[in-house]
Amino acid sequence: MKFGVSTMMTDEGIAPARLGRALEERGFESLFVGEHTHIPVKRETPWPGGGDLGRDLYRTLDPVVALTAAAVVTERLILGGGVFQVTQRDPITLAKEIASLDQVSGGRVVVGVGAGWNREEMRNHGTEPRTRMALLRERVLAMKALWTQEEAEFHGDFVSFDPVYSWPKPVQRPGPTIMVGGNHPAAVERVLDFGDDWGLIWLPMMMEPDTALGGIIADFRRRAQEKGRGRLPVTAYQVPADAAAVESIVAAGADRILFTLDTAPEADTLRSLDTMAKLMAEAA
Repeated sequence: MKFGVSTMMTDEGIAPARLGRALEERGFESLFVGEHTHIPVKRETPWPGGGDLGRDLYRTLDPVVALTAAAVVTERLILGGGVFQVTQRDPITLAKEIASLDQVSGGRVVVGVGAGWNREEMRNHGTEPRTRMALLRERVLAMKALWTQEEAEFHGDFVSFDPVYSWPKPVQRPGPTIMVGGNHPAAVERVLDFGDDWGLIWLPMMMEPDTALGGIIADFRRRAQEKGRGRLPVTAYQVPADAAAVESIVAAGADRILFTLDTAPEADTLRSLDTMAKLMAEAA
C-alpha cells in the first residue's frame, strides 16, 4: 500500500518546498495538490462538501508551481494534480506545463483530472457546464497526443488543432499516469475510456459492511479486464487520519491512500503528518 496526502496549498499554509521535504522525510509516497483558479462571490452552485465554503478553495497556489517547488527539494516523492481542473485550462498549455514538471522531477508526475463542480467558476473560463465531461475527455486525449506525437494533432468537437511541434515530452512514456476522480458510475466509464488510475473518493458508508468497498474495487477491476485494460490501480482519496478507515481500505485492495491534509501553518501541518505517518507505519 502506498500512502500520500491530498491538500489545497495556499498563501496561508505551509510552504510547498517545506511540505515536500516533510513528506519525504516521513516516508510518504506522494503529494497531490488541488486547485481552483478563483471562486465567484455570487454563485448558486452548492459546495459539495456541505457547510461553508473554505478559504482554502479561493486562495490556492497554482498547482504546477507548488509541485515544482516540492520537486526540486525531493528525490522520490510522487507529485500529483489532485485534481487539475482540466475544463478550465488550455490543453496545449497544460500539456507543456505537465511535461515540464515531469522533466524537472525526473518522471514523478501523476495527472489527476476532473471536470469541476463550480458552474460559475467554469463559465468564467468560457466552459459550458452541460458539456464539461465531453470537454474533459477531449482535452485529456489532446494532451496525450501532444506528449506522444512528434507532429501532434487532434480533431474533436471541442478541441481541434492541425499538426504542431510541442516540447518537452514527458520523461514517462507514453506519458504520466492519468488518474480520473469520482464515484459516479460515469466516472468509472471515464477511467476505463481514457484513464490509468481510478481516484475513488472514500466515504464513511463504505466501512459498513467492510466488504462493500472491496466489492466496488473488485467489480471495477473485472470490468477493466473485460475491456482489455489489464489491472488498473485504485487510489482512495479524501481519507481521514483514522485507523478504521485505513484498515477498511487496505482490506479492500486499493493501491494508494491519500490522507486529506487540511491547509494549516507549518507547525500544525507537521503534527498532522506525524499522526498520519503513525497510521501508515501501523498498516505496513
